[in-house]
Amino acid sequence: MTSDLSKVDLLCEKNNEAHKTKKMSTERLIIRRGQTFLLTLHSSSARSLKPDSLELTVQTGPKPSEDLGTKCVFGVSRKSLANKSWDAKVQETSATSVTLAITSPADASIGEYTLSVTTNPNMTVSHRAGAFVLLFNPWCEEDWVHLADEKERQEYVMNEHGLIFRGASDYIHELAWDFGQFEADILDICLKMLDLNPKCKKNAAEDFSARCNPIYVSRVVSAMINSNDDRGVLEGNWSNSFWGGVSPSHWNGSVDILRTWKESDYHPVKYGQCWVFGGVMCTVLRCLGIPCRVVTNFLSAHDTHGNLLIDEYYSDHGVQPKESEDSIWNYHVWVEGWMRRPDLPGKPLYDGWQVLDPTPQELSEGVHCCGPAAVKAILEGHTELKYDLPFVFAEVNADRVTWLIMADGSQKRIMTETKLVGQNISTKSVGSDKRLDITANYKYPEGTEKEREAFREAVRRSEKLSEPEPAPEPPPPKISVKIEEQSKPINGTDIDLVIRLQSPTLRDLVLNVNAQVMLYNGVLKSDICSEEKEVRVLPDKELTVPFRIPFSKYGSHIQGNNSIKVTAVAKDKQHTEVVYLAEKNIVPENPPISITVTGDPVQFRDLQAEVRFDNPLPVALTNCSITITASGLLSKSVVSRLASLGPDLRVRVLVPFTPYRAGTKKMVADFDSDQFRDIKTSCNINIKPFLGA
Repeated sequence: MTSDLSKVDLLCEKNNEAHKTKKMSTERLIIRRGQTFLLTLHSSSARSLKPDSLELTVQTGPKPSEDLGTKCVFGVSRKSLANKSWDAKVQETSATSVTLAITSPADASIGEYTLSVTTNPNMTVSHRAGAFVLLFNPWCEEDWVHLADEKERQEYVMNEHGLIFRGASDYIHELAWDFGQFEADILDICLKMLDLNPKCKKNAAEDFSARCNPIYVSRVVSAMINSNDDRGVLEGNWSNSFWGGVSPSHWNGSVDILRTWKESDYHPVKYGQCWVFGGVMCTVLRCLGIPCRVVTNFLSAHDTHGNLLIDEYYSDHGVQPKESEDSIWNYHVWVEGWMRRPDLPGKPLYDGWQVLDPTPQELSEGVHCCGPAAVKAILEGHTELKYDLPFVFAEVNADRVTWLIMADGSQKRIMTETKLVGQNISTKSVGSDKRLDITANYKYPEGTEKEREAFREAVRRSEKLSEPEPAPEPPPPKISVKIEEQSKPINGTDIDLVIRLQSPTLRDLVLNVNAQVMLYNGVLKSDICSEEKEVRVLPDKELTVPFRIPFSKYGSHIQGNNSIKVTAVAKDKQHTEVVYLAEKNIVPENPPISITVTGDPVQFRDLQAEVRFDNPLPVALTNCSITITASGLLSKSVVSRLASLGPDLRVRVLVPFTPYRAGTKKMVADFDSDQFRDIKTSCNINIKPFLGA
């Protein structure tokens, strides 16, 4: 080739700084669409580069096409005739160089591009200038993912760490999660995920063209996080056996999961549950430039029949198994992605947060994915809109019907609850570790006319939903039954409860109290203990009945993410058909684990973390391990193992580390043993930037 072009400098560090991608790399060009970047062309001889003669070509995908928007040929101040035209202007010239300012369209396909330069349009051979990655751009007003507030952009795009809320509606616990979207190789893994999706395998040219659309990309990612239909990242497992893999509760973040997926030649990682699926999807979307946050819905309904009813069955012995797959989960985790919805009528009414759920539950257009479902459409009951609105609406709005199975096998309808499902919908606050309640984004206040109107509207608009039959109004209860804790329940100690009974008249009752272990998705795991006794309630005098759940009985069952369901069934001895029911979900708090950091928290300076855990049990803990994870502080997780930890003894793990990124970082530690599963803690460390020697 005859060319005066000797070198093309992509100015990676300068461009990446301007495009908010410097945390990913300073040696590779990673830019955001709709925003100008610079490159400098160097010549081997003075004044030989003529800007007006320069022709540049950018292309992405295996079959780049100007018609599909995956290829563009353009010159300085000369736009292409392609569907999506790039633009170049002269920024600066010297005797031997020309610096160009290049701007991509705000709707260009994301992904890896190649750039080539021809110094003379009559030449048939071009100079390959290099490769770069183009991402979505929340800072660009024309981009569909534009987010106006800078504090929100810092939280939902740039924050490498977050919180996921779990537990139960009365026991909300925070779980620190390491998203790690800027860690080395995570961007390439996310791009590989797009390449492995079945739509790309079927028609790569169309798929690469569709990557301009965050609606399309987020839907693809939702399907690829689970492995039900493809070579997705995570295999779900809601059993009690995690043989051959990692218990979902053991993960501290997304980086280890995504790297394990890559190292296994993109075979599914074992195992995940909803908060793990959600955490990994949040990493991928933030990495690609789509603002994203993790959301928890407490008392979340899984309505497979579309009748907006979840039936729960009880007997004298507590919760009864059922054939239906309908259930109410203690909580369910999904993510919200921020984007415009020009594909829906009434725009921009539905722009903003969209529910995306990578947990494989129901099929959507034949694939295990969910969303994007506009949160504003869920609020108003506009369930005919794309995507998966009826299912998500039911998750936050279904009614629960409680049945009691009598001794003769017959079923008695005890109550219908219209306000139970969809409580304390939670996400992390912007700029702090406080819990933000966003229930009002999803539903109007329970019991108001607006809430009932949205419910009726949802049924009217959707062919998949049907209105529940009106429940008969139950007579006012003659006996009050309540379950209360005597003190905060702590894992490793006995749990003391009291059953409070009150009646306006003398009552002789048979009281059955049961404690059972429940998986967080509402499935009965095992019975723990139960008591039956006859009691007399005097008129207008409260009777208290103590009930103890010994650790010796629940300890081996309450592993990972399980809860204890306590039910009290009171039957009137004079009127055996009259039954009273109370229930309570208990999530025992784990014993404490701590992290402390010593040293001057400055980038590239040596620090030390100390993790401590005290064994509170009178017996030794076996097969102990402590895992520490911290993007920006540790390039990979650190694991320390201990065969056993004796009664009342302490384990201390010292971890030296050198921060390699500045800013507020979160270190996450996990203590695991045969007796206590995956006790977590975290601490924030504000790393000051290195300003030179």
